[in-house]
Amino acid sequence: MSSERRLDGARQGAEAPASPASERGDVWSERAEAYRQSAIHSSGDDLDLTVSWCEPGEGVTVLDVATGGGHVARRLREAGCTVVTVDPAPGMQPDVIGPAEQLPFADASFDAVACRLAAHHFHDVVAAVNEMARVAKHRVVVCDNTFVSETSEEADRVRDPSHVRNYAVAEWESFFDLAGLEVTALEHMDRPLEIEPWLARAGCEGEDAAQVRGLLGDRIVDGWMPLPTLVIKGVKRAA
Repeated sequence: MSSERRLDGARQGAEAPASPASERGDVWSERAEAYRQSAIHSSGDDLDLTVSWCEPGEGVTVLDVATGGGHVARRLREAGCTVVTVDPAPGMQPDVIGPAEQLPFADASFDAVACRLAAHHFHDVVAAVNEMARVAKHRVVVCDNTFVSETSEEADRVRDPSHVRNYAVAEWESFFDLAGLEVTALEHMDRPLEIEPWLARAGCEGEDAAQVRGLLGDRIVDGWMPLPTLVIKGVKRAA
């Protein structure tokens, strides 16, 4: 696949037009406490791996992009890192308010850059990965849900209109390549997602919630659904 086609595909994103960053930030500010308390966000093998692949330790500087509930930042600080958080939503209480596509930091400002469970909301994921690579000295670690089907994408958008798109593993590899990052580690796993709390976090109820359940169909078993998730690490290529 050519670079042009990969860029076009990533930038098509959601079928709906992008909402203003301020509007998206307000929505996420309202949800902030739910995401701080969310079990699937505050723990899990994917969180452990994201933190580990940042190679934490005393004196290591890390930027946590789209920090959300702050779970990656918390774990990295516990490991001795100096962490700066950035998020477009003021309610998430980041150190810096701003979108992933326009990071307000100089080139090579941080030893590592991390981003967990947020990229499916980015309206230009290619630009976001390029920005993460730009401000990293050495490595970038991204964790996100991966593409299952167009029906599942529709379910995500009904539940949460701020959802843009989940991407396949091969697409993530291409995003890293385009940003000048060599993929050095990659793990694909299923996370157990409890459906009702997931719907509640986005305020999805009534007919919308019923539509989401119908779209997901037999992916839901006894109120739970396996959620395919990727953790990918890239290091900057020598100039």
